[in-house]
Amino acid sequence: MTQQAFKYRFYPTTEQENLLRRTLGCSRLVYNRALAARSEAWYERQERIGYKESSALLTEWKKEPELDFLKEVSCVPLQQGLRHLQGAFANFWAGRAKYPNFKKKRNGGSAEFTKSAFKYRDAAL
Repeated sequence: MTQQAFKYRFYPTTEQENLLRRTLGCSRLVYNRALAARSEAWYERQERIGYKESSALLTEWKKEPELDFLKEVSCVPLQQGLRHLQGAFANFWAGRAKYPNFKKKRNGGSAEFTKSAFKYRDAAL
């Protein structure tokens, strides 16, 4: 089975642009908080936190009043960020990469949407 990836250029409306900016910011926040939690667990308790525990942390973060805005964006890019972090740590522990870095705002950011983020209605996206 071959996998395909597609790149599209689009020109969002103001409302769509605001939602994209919020999504990118939330993805960066979740990635950085998960990285901080994993780093703290390792350096303080010599405990490894995996994807499953990070996902549970995300659920808890969504329940906090000051992070209520995480519920406003799609959960798919947030979970994908955790999966990417898991891959980064797997590469680090295997000796193929350096320790993962925190994401910065200045590069615009990225968010990955999988097939599960889209629904077909009446033969259209």
